[in-house]
Parts: sequence; C-alpha cells; structure tokens
Amino acid sequence: MDASVIYIIIGGAAAAVGIIAGKFIFAKNHQQKLDDAERQAQKIVADAQSNSETLKKEKLLEAKEKFVQLKAEHDREVLDKNRKINDAENRIKQKEQSINQKEGNLEKQLKENEAIKENLNRQIEVVNLKRTELEKHQEEHIRRLEKVAALTAEEAKAQLVESLKQEAHTQALGLQQEIIDEAKQKANKEARKIIIQTIQRTAAEQAIENSITVFNLESDEIKGQIIGREGRNIRAIEAATGVDLIVDDTPEAIILSSFDPLRREIARLSLQRLVSDGRIHPARIEEVVEKTRRQIEEQVMEIGERTVIELGIHGLHKELVRIVGKMRFRSSYGQNLLMHSREVANLCGIMAAELGMNPKLAKRAGLLHDIGKVPDEETELSHALLGMKLAEKYGENPAVVNAIGAHHDEVEMQYVISPIVQACDAISGARPGARREIMQQYLQRIKDLENLALTYQGVEKAYAIQAGRELRVIVEADKVTDGDSDKLSFEIAQKIQTEMTYPGQIKVTVIREKRAVNVAR
Repeated sequence: MDASVIYIIIGGAAAAVGIIAGKFIFAKNHQQKLDDAERQAQKIVADAQSNSETLKKEKLLEAKEKFVQLKAEHDREVLDKNRKINDAENRIKQKEQSINQKEGNLEKQLKENEAIKENLNRQIEVVNLKRTELEKHQEEHIRRLEKVAALTAEEAKAQLVESLKQEAHTQALGLQQEIIDEAKQKANKEARKIIIQTIQRTAAEQAIENSITVFNLESDEIKGQIIGREGRNIRAIEAATGVDLIVDDTPEAIILSSFDPLRREIARLSLQRLVSDGRIHPARIEEVVEKTRRQIEEQVMEIGERTVIELGIHGLHKELVRIVGKMRFRSSYGQNLLMHSREVANLCGIMAAELGMNPKLAKRAGLLHDIGKVPDEETELSHALLGMKLAEKYGENPAVVNAIGAHHDEVEMQYVISPIVQACDAISGARPGARREIMQQYLQRIKDLENLALTYQGVEKAYAIQAGRELRVIVEADKVTDGDSDKLSFEIAQKIQTEMTYPGQIKVTVIREKRAVNVAR
C-alpha cells in the first residue's frame, strides 16, 4: 500500500475521532445547562409561591382594614340619622305644645270678643236712638230756616250750586285765556327763534340771470362770417336755436336774446364751436346745434344727479332728476331757479330738524316745490298745480305732493311739512335782495300794498307780511259784518291785481273779531 494512502486513512480516522469527541463534549455541556435551567426554574417557582403568600396576606389585611373603616362610617351615619330623627320629634312635640297653647288663647279671645260684641250692640242701639233724635231736631231746624228764608232746602241748594257754577265758569274762562295767551307768546317766540336760526345757518348763493347773453369775438371780421351771404347763416342759427342774434355796432360782441336761458346756452356753445372750427354754413350750423343740444341734455342730467347727491336725496325718479337739472337754466324774477330750490331744500331740512320732523322728506319737498316752472310743454295750469301733478305722476310721497301744490295756497295743506315749505319759499324768494328788485322799490311796494287796504271803509289796520306775499287786513267789528268781510277781501284782491305790479301772488286775509272787555272795580 502506498504511504500516501496510509496517511490519508490515518488523517480521516483522526478527524472522525475528533468529531465524535466534540459531539460528546457538546452533549455533556448541554446536559449541564439543562440541569442548571431546571434548578433555576424550581427556584423561581419557590420564590413565586413565597411572594404570592405574602401578597395574599397583605390583601387580606387591607380588606379587613377597609371593612372596619366602612363599618365605622356606617355607624356614624346611623347615629346622625337617629339624632336628626330625635330632633325632628322634639320640634314636632314643641309645635304641638304651641298649637295647643294657641288654641287655648283663641278660645279665650273668642269669649272676650263675644263680650265686646254684646257691648258694641248695646252702644249701637244707643247711637241709633240719638241719631233718630238728632234727625228730628235737624228737620225741625230746617223747617224754621225755610220759614225765616221763605225758601225750601232744594231751592237754596240749587241757588248755591248755580252761584258756584257761574263763579267757576268765570275763573275757568280767565285761566283759559291766560293759558292761550301764554301758549301763543311762547309759540311765536319759538317760531321766530327757529326761523332766525334757520336763516343764519344757511349761506345761499344768489345768481341773477338776465334775458340776454353777450358772445365775445376775437375780431369784428368774424361777424361777417356769422351773418353769411345775404344773412343765411344768421337765419339758420336763429331757426335752429330759437334765439335772436343782435349784430350791432358793439365792438367784438354779438348779443344773444331769448327768454329761455337753455336756448341761449345752446346758441352760445354752438357759436363758440362754429367760430373755433371756422366752417360756418347752414348744414354745419344744424349739425353743431343738434350736437350741442344733446350735450346740454347730458349736462342737465349730470347737474340734476349732482344736486340730489349733494342734498342727500335718494330714490328720485330719473325724469324728476332731469327736471331738477333743467332748473339750472331757468330764472324767476332774476333769481336762478336751481339756486333758489337748493336754498329752500336746505332751509326746509334745518327747520324740520328743529321741529323734530323728518329732515330728508322736507328737503325733498323743498327741492321739488318749483318743478312746475320748467315744463316740457306749455300748459294753462299754475306752476304749483303742475308740479303737484308731476310729483304724483312719478310716485312721490303724498306729503311731498301736497307741499308742492299748497306752497301758494292753491290746494289745502294736509301735512305739517306743507307750511314749512311755504315759509322757506318765502324766506328764500321774497326777501329783499334775493330777486331783482332794489330795496327802495321793495319798501315802496309794501307801503303801497298796506295803503291800498286802508282806503276801504271799516279797515282799522293793514299789514303786509311774508315779504309782501300776504296782506292781513283788520277791520272794525261794529262796522263790518262777516258777510262784508268776504266781499272786502275779494275787492281788495281785485284792486291789487289791477293796480299793482308784484312777483308771484298775494293772499288777502280779512280779520274781524269781537272783543268784550269788562273792568272789575
């Protein structure tokens, strides 16, 4: 056998022996570990049994202590309840004793009351006897008095009542007159105060309008272009605008004449555009005038919207806004209508606020009170009635409608706001200086108005009030009857209408009163 084979066999045997020896050692170590684990487990079980016994004893002790504690608390509660029950029984016994005592007192008091009642009955019988005797004496006394006075008791009583009634009536009349006089004095004083404060708080702009407008030119050569060949251009301008153009010797100026400020404004702007453009012929004139008219319409609407916004008026119909804008191009006796209406609106708002009323509604009525002066078409109605119809047509408040129609007394005033609008219209429009009338003419007109009324028989005094808008005539009661008062008012109004020149209208009021005066001495 080869030596290498022998070495291999020996090496394999040695390896096998090593493996077997390693397995033996491993098995021995494993058995030892198992024995150690078993001993440790037995020790743990023994410790657990010991701990459980200890824990069991502790829990039993705690349970016993808890039981003892609960038993003690229960005993205390039982003792408290027993004590409360005993207290309640004692209170009940005390109440029973008190009730028994009160019953005894009541029985005693009842017996005493019976005795008192018997005593009172005896006293009442005595009083009744004395009353009967007194009535007999009184009747005898009344018969003696009637015999002496020759009057029965009823007649004397009636006379006394009548005398007291007359005295009370006289005193009541005197007291009533004092109260009325005091109320009038306070009312007049307060009214003057409110009006003065209202006027002082309103700074009004006054714009005096004329019936002509002067159009300035850069040179007189432009006049020829405006006139045109054989005057065709000037005739075309007048036909398109409704305004008279006066071309005279005035240097560098042309006069535009028309009663309607709106037409004059359209003509002025149209001329300004034509002159700036340089093309002046009939076709161009008509085109420019139409364009200017549309522009003015837009401007009118813008003015109306700006006015209502500045016054704080909301919800106004667009057509009424347009009419308000047209007021800017209207004047009344030289006073610009829009400025007048704005002033009246502000006055109405202030006065309504002073009187505790709705200032916004008052402003609305004040602004719209003269809308009848700018109608779109001619009508025979007065401006107050026409304005009332327009306001009603466009859904205005009934108070506003009535204030517009009644501000010249053409319809009856139905709302408190109506006299406010009338007063503010008089403050704004009829005071000296607001309209084109110098102070001397104003004073002379007022004096002539009063003197005219004094020429009639029976007239004692005459006063022009509201800046000449109303004439109050006081007549003598013994010379003028009630029927004559109506006739006198009509005659004075007719004479004023035929002999005098005045703005607006004048109301004539004839006052006749009978005064009875007595003096106590």
